Amino acid sequence: MNRRRVVITGLGAVTPLGFNIKDLWEGLLAGKSAGCLITKFDTTDYAGKVGAEVKGYEPEKYFSSKDLRYYDLSHQFALIAAREAVEDSGFRDKDYVPERAGSVVGTAHGGATQFCNQYEIMLKKGMRFISPLAVQMMFSDMAPGLIGIEHDLKGPNYGTAAACASGTIALGCAYTHIVKNEADIMVAGGADTSLHHFSMAGFVRQKAVSTRNDDPATASRPFDKDRDGFIVGEGAGLIVLEELEHARKRGAKIYAELAGYGSSCDAFHRNAPDPEGYGASLAINAALEDAGITPEQVDYINTHGTSTVLGDISETKAIKLSFKEHAYKVTNNSTKSMIGHMMGAAGAVEGIVTVLSAVNDVIHPTINFETPDPDCDLDYSHNRTTEKKINYAISNSMGFGGHNATICVKKFTG
Repeated sequence: MNRRRVVITGLGAVTPLGFNIKDLWEGLLAGKSAGCLITKFDTTDYAGKVGAEVKGYEPEKYFSSKDLRYYDLSHQFALIAAREAVEDSGFRDKDYVPERAGSVVGTAHGGATQFCNQYEIMLKKGMRFISPLAVQMMFSDMAPGLIGIEHDLKGPNYGTAAACASGTIALGCAYTHIVKNEADIMVAGGADTSLHHFSMAGFVRQKAVSTRNDDPATASRPFDKDRDGFIVGEGAGLIVLEELEHARKRGAKIYAELAGYGSSCDAFHRNAPDPEGYGASLAINAALEDAGITPEQVDYINTHGTSTVLGDISETKAIKLSFKEHAYKVTNNSTKSMIGHMMGAAGAVEGIVTVLSAVNDVIHPTINFETPDPDCDLDYSHNRTTEKKINYAISNSMGFGGHNATICVKKFTG
C-alpha cells in the first residue's frame, strides 16, 4: 500500500518584515534586518534592548472591537496568517469535508501578553475587573481553536508546546494526521508574541539575548565568532498541508511536498543544548529516514541558527554527525539573522522559507557575518544569496528543554 503523500498548497505569515508572504520573502532575499531597539515597553533596566518587532500593526483592520477585547496578540497574528494561507490555498472555495480538515498550532508562550495585562489589572483594580475570558485566552490551544472556528475545521485540532521547536512539531503532527488518513487538509504552524516586558526580563536574566544595543540591526549574527545571543522576534507562520490526490482533485497549486518529519530530545539540560549535537542529529536522521532519502540527497538546510554561543556550535556538530562529509557540501542559512527568534513561531516561518527556497531554487543570505568561528566551519551563506537547484531541503528547530524537530521538504515535480 502506497503511503499518502502530503503537499503544501497555502502559505501565510506575519513577521517583523511584514504582514504577508511577499514581504517576508522579498525582505529575506534583500538581506533586510528587522533588528531594532524595542519600543513596545520601557527597557531602561534591561541589559538587552534589541528585538524584532512587528511594526505598523493596526488590529482594527483585521478584527472587530469585541474580538480585540479577548484575543491575545499571538492569536491575532495566527488568525491573520491563517487567513492568508487559506486564501492562498483556496480550499474554502472548493469542495472539502470539514470533518476531514483540522488545525495544529505551536506556541512557546501561549497568550502571555493577555495574561500579563490581565494580571496587572487584577493587582491594581481587583478581580472583578479582569476579563471573563482571561484564563481561556492564555491557553496554548486557543490559536488553533480560533482558526478552526473561523474556517470550519472540525477535524484534529490542538496546540503544541515545545518551546522553540513548537512550530515545527505542529507541522510534523499535522503531516502525520494526513499520512495516517485521519485528515485531508490541515492548517498548521506557529504563533508567538514574546516581546513583552515579563518574557524579555526572563531572557535578559538568563543572559540569552544579545546586548549589542548600539547597533541593533547587526545584533543577530548566527555562526559569527562574536555572536552574543539571540534577539526576540514575534509573529506567526501558517501552512496549509493537504493530501496529494485531494489537492489534485480540486486543482490546487502545489508549492512543494512535505516528505518527512523527525523529533527527539537531548535529555541533557533544561536550558543548554547537547554540546555534541547528538540529540538534534537524531531528529535529522529520523526526518531523512521518514522521507526515504540519504543525507547526500539534501541540498539545503534552514538551520535553527539562533546566534547563541552554545546553540550554533551544537547545531553545527549535529549537522556533521548526520551528514558526515556531505556537511561541507550542503548549503545552510539562518532566517533568524534578519527576523530574530520568533520562539514557537520560528520553526513554522522557517518551514515556509524552506518551501520558498525549494520552489525558487534560491537561498537567502545569513547576514551580519564579520568574524569566522573555527567551531562553525560549514557553508552558512554568509552575506550572500545563493542560487542552487534544491530537490530536498530540511529545516531544524531546537527548543529549551532539549526539544528537537526536523522537517524534510521535497521539490514537487508532479
